[in-house]
Amino acid sequence: MAPVEKAKKATKSGKKVAKHPLNTYLHGGVLRYSKSQMYKRRAQWRLKGTKRPVVKTIKKDIKQVKKIGGPKNGGERTVYLNKPKANFPTKRFVNKRPSKATFNTHKRNVRSNLQPGTVMILLAGRHQGKRVILLKSLNSGLLLVTGPFCLNSCPLRRVSQRYVIGTSTKVNLGDYKVPQNLDDAYFRRLKINKQKKSGEGDIFATKKERFVPNEQRKKDQKEVDTAVLKAIKAHPDGKFVTKYLKSMFALHSSQYPHRMKF
Repeated sequence: MAPVEKAKKATKSGKKVAKHPLNTYLHGGVLRYSKSQMYKRRAQWRLKGTKRPVVKTIKKDIKQVKKIGGPKNGGERTVYLNKPKANFPTKRFVNKRPSKATFNTHKRNVRSNLQPGTVMILLAGRHQGKRVILLKSLNSGLLLVTGPFCLNSCPLRRVSQRYVIGTSTKVNLGDYKVPQNLDDAYFRRLKINKQKKSGEGDIFATKKERFVPNEQRKKDQKEVDTAVLKAIKAHPDGKFVTKYLKSMFALHSSQYPHRMKF
């Protein structure tokens, strides 16, 4: 007979192949096949009557007998090989977490329709119902908006995208870049150290401190508004956009926002 070459065994690749499940869940957590059906599908009847070798495990001693000196100690004593802990902590201490897992370093995602130059409607806050223009999204995930101030008296503000409706109206800001100093730290208010009250007479003398914008903020407001107003004038419907920004948003009876197109 001619020599026959032995068939080479196929080498297993490193990739894991996803197996098709034998049983699946139907609606309401009910399995497709019952226990008796799965007994047939898995061919478990083949294993019936087969005896498996019993592996004997050697039991290890937990205790040992120690000899003890002294006439009154009994001579012997049983002792555990591994002593249990005498003290257990009442509180679990959390290990120090890595700094990169902190919340302020998380990536912020903004809705796709909220692009710089988009006209938005504010739904909450002091300027509720006003239409504003989006300038950029900050690192904290908040949106930097402006009225402009001369049209609807809405200054440079940070707004959460949850309280905003993005409209289809857009103003082309072009190559204008918002100043770098307008970030999250720019809008933080400084805490003033209040003096302790000395007596009852100071209760009526104290007044609530109101926020007053400084000269730097007024200068930045004018600089941003001039660039935005220039872009509004360049818009083909510039007159209508200015009127649109001046008007307030409101809903009347039988008007539903989920049916509207903004």
